[in-house]
Amino acid sequence: MIDGTGFWTVFVREVRSAVRTRTYLALGLVTGIVLFGLAHAGGGPAGGYVPTVVDTLVAVEVLVPTLAFAVGYRAIADPAVRGELDILDTYPLSTWSYVGGVYAGRALLLLTIVVVPLLALGINVATTAGPETTVFASHRGVDSPFLFIRFIALTVLYALSSLTIAFLLSALAGSRGRALVLALAGLLVLTVGSDLAVFAALDTGVTTGTLGGALAMTPAGAYRGLVFDKVLYVAVPGRSAFVPTWVAGLSLLFWWGLTFVGAMLATDAA
Repeated sequence: MIDGTGFWTVFVREVRSAVRTRTYLALGLVTGIVLFGLAHAGGGPAGGYVPTVVDTLVAVEVLVPTLAFAVGYRAIADPAVRGELDILDTYPLSTWSYVGGVYAGRALLLLTIVVVPLLALGINVATTAGPETTVFASHRGVDSPFLFIRFIALTVLYALSSLTIAFLLSALAGSRGRALVLALAGLLVLTVGSDLAVFAALDTGVTTGTLGGALAMTPAGAYRGLVFDKVLYVAVPGRSAFVPTWVAGLSLLFWWGLTFVGAMLATDAA
């Protein structure tokens, strides 16, 4: 299982390596520019937190898994190619400690790239939107900074689930070339493939009554459904649930846990 000292050593190494890599700083800047550009193009910051979420949701759905795969697609493949995993087998460091430390370090990096621009956008809304957006919502129909915080929290869950999928594919790759191919394929499946599969299933038994539950089975569908239910529909009285909340929540946890354990087992077998 996880050894605390080994986990911390690997985690610190990953964070130091990330700090020295300017590419990640560029990713953060590009993310901020895209989010601010879309939000201001749609007029969201002047309208409030919910309009800002509406303006940026589609971009976030694509940006988050893309950044997760950019951060994680070589996380296990590179050490395997360099023979580091064979050397680590001779050290008293378990696979759980190694993969857990690498994941924690990359997760901190990914969340910094994603969350910092979103927090800056939220501050921008707070300083530019109309006075009604400063009211804290306690009932439906009122915009609120709490709704934007919910949006960020759900985005964090989606980012962590996307990163474990990238880790699993990286552990299965075995080479840098296959890691890139698997990352691109995984990104396509995660962003559009799963939704297309659900809609295709409409011809094989899935009805409009069960479509919400089917959409919640995929990471992207679960994230989108939770944002609609817990952020957008809260401010729109009379709207029914987009997906079953508990199914969507369990779906994200399931994908996170399944792919994390899969990455552990694949790394152990590499």
